[in-house]
Amino acid sequence: MGILSRLFGKTEARSATSASYAEAFGISPTASGAYVSPRLAENLATVAACVSAISSAMASLPAYVYRAAERGRTELPGHPVARIIRHPNTRQTWPDLIEWIMAQALLHGNAVCVVEYDGAGRPTALLPIPWNNVQVSLLPSGRLAYDVAHFSAPWGGPGLSRRYLEGEVFHLRDRSDDGLLGRSRISRAPEVLGIAIAANNAVSKLYSGGLRAQGFIEAPVFLTEAQRKDVDNWLGKIREAMQHGRLPMLEGGFKFGNASISPEDAELLASRRFSVEELCRLFQVPPPIVQDLSHGTFTNSREAGRWFAQFTLSPWARKIEAEFSRSVFGVNSADCTLELDMSGLMRADAEARWQSHKIAVEAGILDPDEIRDIEGWNPRPAGKQPVEGEGA
Repeated sequence: MGILSRLFGKTEARSATSASYAEAFGISPTASGAYVSPRLAENLATVAACVSAISSAMASLPAYVYRAAERGRTELPGHPVARIIRHPNTRQTWPDLIEWIMAQALLHGNAVCVVEYDGAGRPTALLPIPWNNVQVSLLPSGRLAYDVAHFSAPWGGPGLSRRYLEGEVFHLRDRSDDGLLGRSRISRAPEVLGIAIAANNAVSKLYSGGLRAQGFIEAPVFLTEAQRKDVDNWLGKIREAMQHGRLPMLEGGFKFGNASISPEDAELLASRRFSVEELCRLFQVPPPIVQDLSHGTFTNSREAGRWFAQFTLSPWARKIEAEFSRSVFGVNSADCTLELDMSGLMRADAEARWQSHKIAVEAGILDPDEIRDIEGWNPRPAGKQPVEGEGA
């Protein structure tokens, strides 16, 4: 049995089609003729922008560890998980790790990190593992086992494999079909991406032809085989001239017939705009967030930002918090939780931030010194009162 047979489980390597080879590597064929995979999907600017918008926004959220108290909760900056937030591993910062986790979950449907522990069983680090390096098995006990092939070099081949059990792995899933593994949005709607990729390919071919009309050459008489060979060489020079913007000359009674259609006639541009909207729907990202302002105004773009926070980011934040409670805190910290502070999204919106502070002070929820602490300022000196109209 050859290596292809062992890789793809075929009894004979030559009996497998190229499509089955592609599917074995997560590349799906579509009706449009384009192949779709996470790597190919990111060639589309809209997919890359949606993934970047969600992952970078999630990475910008402050994270805190709390323990439930009799009345309310207490922040635990010295908790082992709080130390992971400050320093998750030797190669990444916390924003880097969250950005990576979100990109993996959006493109592959799953994001896996190995949880490292010290001798006392306290978590000390989260090590990111690319989804392509993970093989998940369901054990007879009903638990999942993760066979991880660690990379021996950044872009080299995989090293030795090691098995981890559920309690040793942080596993963030996109919506699952079986409750075990997440399924990527790319695999749920390959035709949407296939059409967008095919449209991109069509535009690429149009530009590679120098945006010149494509058509046919009409000969005055039937040609012999020898004449056909001469004409083929001659047509090559004609195509080269057209690609460089030079005006070709037709001799011997030959005529050029235009058999092409313009981008407007083919509605390529309209199709690509529609693909942007379709891909935004797939990732639940409002078009203005990825710089599609064709229907945007200042007002609805601002509302799109709120919609993005409420319906796109908030569910992912809850998923991450719940997965930390399941896999990272463990039984020794069952009363502890991770919180991703969504108010961090207002960091760049000073007007909205200070308006919310004003409401909190007027309602008696916070006092001015608490507001100053939130903003990173020291408390007012003892005895100094705010000047009328100065606020906090």
